[in-house]
Amino acid sequence: LLATMPLLALAAPSAHEVVQQTTNTLLADLKANKEQYRSNPAAFYDSLNQILGPVVDVDGISRGVMTVRYSRQASPEQMSRFQENFKRSLMQFYGNALLEYDNQDIRVLPAGKQDAERTSVGMEIRDAKGAVYPLSYTMVAMDGTWKLRNVIINGINVGKLFRDQFAQSMQNNRNDLDKVIDTWADTVARARQARGES
Repeated sequence: LLATMPLLALAAPSAHEVVQQTTNTLLADLKANKEQYRSNPAAFYDSLNQILGPVVDVDGISRGVMTVRYSRQASPEQMSRFQENFKRSLMQFYGNALLEYDNQDIRVLPAGKQDAERTSVGMEIRDAKGAVYPLSYTMVAMDGTWKLRNVIINGINVGKLFRDQFAQSMQNNRNDLDKVIDTWADTVARARQARGES
């Protein structure tokens, strides 16, 4: 029994614990540095990358956004470049939303039944007027830890949103994969503006 104790102590955190710990770290960092981040968003994106980077499955998400149709024709260099651009745009997309966060209540909901390979972790964001927005993280088990694969915010599937944007951008750019990769941040920024205006 004593021989198994170190193994129990080293048990990997559950998907729920990963989301809770990451959320706590993120909100504490935002609270401590919000004014600096408002005047220097690049510093916030860097901090977000340090906090979120280790728990986001960038490879899986970017391949899902690109879809099998396009990822199969992408060279390793193109795939790597897209992952880097995608990660940067994801941090900016998420970071811009967080900079608008003004001490609203964000809470991770109690853990439900967790599948061994894939599970969802629910959250709620309550704004200053009391409106509640549901948020769900899709988490996948990878290499002994849990990583984020998708987000659904108030019914909007972010993975599908990005996938649709990628397909539209491929169409707009006559299937020029390099151009779509190189202008990905602009594509996301325009989509975010369009969502904000609607």
